[in-house]
Amino acid sequence: MKKKQIIAFSAFIFLLLAVFLVWHFNRPIPVQGAKTITLEVIHGNGASASFTVNTDAEMLGGALRSVDGLLSGEDGPYGLMVDTVDGETADWNRDQSWWCLTRGGEWIETGIDSTVISDGEHYEFTYTVG
Repeated sequence: MKKKQIIAFSAFIFLLLAVFLVWHFNRPIPVQGAKTITLEVIHGNGASASFTVNTDAEMLGGALRSVDGLLSGEDGPYGLMVDTVDGETADWNRDQSWWCLTRGGEWIETGIDSTVISDGEHYEFTYTVG
């Protein structure tokens, strides 16, 4: 019985190590130096605005915060929770609206403060209801 427990525990540790190594070697690596990214803002009325951001920041949050008046929100445990972009405020409590962040049309599963950027990327903030 004890031998089976030791084998099971060893297999579990091996699996954890394998998952960690896969994550470690496949995670995005921040790129240092000058980068140019584009942010497209799609407002609630369908109008859009495009912003070109030149930055040395490694994360999207740092790049976008460098543009005066572009966005604001509340800092939380996971970084900035964006509620206002290009002067338009999304309020979940009012009408279940929020800002959807995508890169090249694909949903980003990280917040702006933990999204690694690379030169030439295109991001979108879309005002979304529901």
